[in-house]
Amino acid sequence: MGYLQQTEYLSVLLIGLVVGYLSGLLGKGGSAISTPALQIFAGVNPFFALASPLPASITSTLSATAVYSKEKLFNKRVILICAALGVPATVLGSWCSSYLPGKTLMILTALFIITIGISLLYAFLRRKPMPDTPVATVASIPARQLLTAALGIGFLAGLLANAGGILFSSFFIKQLKMPIKQALACAVVLSAILSVPGALTHWWLGHIDWNIALLLSLTAFPASYLGAKTAVKMKTPALEKLFALTLIVFGLYDIFFTLWK
Repeated sequence: MGYLQQTEYLSVLLIGLVVGYLSGLLGKGGSAISTPALQIFAGVNPFFALASPLPASITSTLSATAVYSKEKLFNKRVILICAALGVPATVLGSWCSSYLPGKTLMILTALFIITIGISLLYAFLRRKPMPDTPVATVASIPARQLLTAALGIGFLAGLLANAGGILFSSFFIKQLKMPIKQALACAVVLSAILSVPGALTHWWLGHIDWNIALLLSLTAFPASYLGAKTAVKMKTPALEKLFALTLIVFGLYDIFFTLWK
């Protein structure tokens, strides 16, 4: 089974289960968790641990997309504009990953995520309870702001071999003032879209072990569907706080793992 020992199959399947559920719940691809988890619990080579989860991100995010689609939470304009620059930026970032040291970038990205998480948590805790608005009522969102964000997030997604879901959802909530469920729905679609060019480019560079990708997909696909079902049923205040706390925890986890390694 390629680079994996038989005793490590179960570890990879369990990682796929956990990452898949969080992917659907929080509108993200899951690489922030799966990459260090594959190295710690399955002994996977860092290069393969970094990029091999990308194909699984495609299947898991598509599974979650099916749930969010039924709830009519998508903003098609936001998704199309972000994908227009996000896709080529992801390809560019993926190519650059072979030439640039990723350790510093991972730490900086983690610090950025922690800052966003603390800021959002503070805002959510201070805000008075409001009705659970399912979709944003603002008809026009500045295209320039979306394109700039898509360029930066897409490049980072490719460089760090992740789907960019957490960065997109954070941007939608913080800058565009989207209701959290709509932000997660749009982010999960963009994660699926950006995972494709990222996976293809990293495959071309020889960074993907398809055995690992298959094992992750087996459990991530159904788990992501359940995660998305949980998200749409949760009360908005609870989901907001969970999202903000998760950003902080993931950021701290990534910093600890990067420095420890």
